[in-house]
Amino acid sequence: MTAGIDLNDIKRRMDGAINAFKSDIASLRTGRASANILDPVMVEAYGSRVALNTVANITVPEPRMLGVSIWDKSMVGAVDRAIRESNLGLNPIVDGQNLRIPLPELNEERRKSLVKVAHGYAENSKVAIRHVRRDGMDSLKKAEKDGEIGKDDARSLSEKLQKMTDDTISDVDRLLAEKEKEIMQV
Repeated sequence: MTAGIDLNDIKRRMDGAINAFKSDIASLRTGRASANILDPVMVEAYGSRVALNTVANITVPEPRMLGVSIWDKSMVGAVDRAIRESNLGLNPIVDGQNLRIPLPELNEERRKSLVKVAHGYAENSKVAIRHVRRDGMDSLKKAEKDGEIGKDDARSLSEKLQKMTDDTISDVDRLLAEKEKEIMQV
């Protein structure tokens, strides 16, 4: 820990923004089935909202099909409803305690809308990273004002913080470009 600012903590917080972004874009459908598609689905279960994977097992039996095996028979209706209301454009087929979810073919319009959603996730991530930078800069200015560090040290740390921010934002841009390419592949 350097006086006035903890660069490791700032790096950890920026990495948290990157991980959240990775999780968000992993849930975007790219034309092939992935259990991650259902990550954002929350189910009303036992009086609270829980993630789908806490009440069911998600499998990928075929390239264009998801399988959801629900552990508690009384939860089938709630899981079906949660998936239908998740704005993922999925329509489960109930088969006892299991749901089969066929993934429709992605058309050009849907692909473009998914890219827009990915860009929105990227922008949210960049905003979070900039907030972390702002917090670090505020700590630096306070430490300098309080006399904990000198002007030269403050400038040096400020430059390190800016480089860390620029590197993290370029990581977001790289991940976004990869996901955009993956979505737009026909």
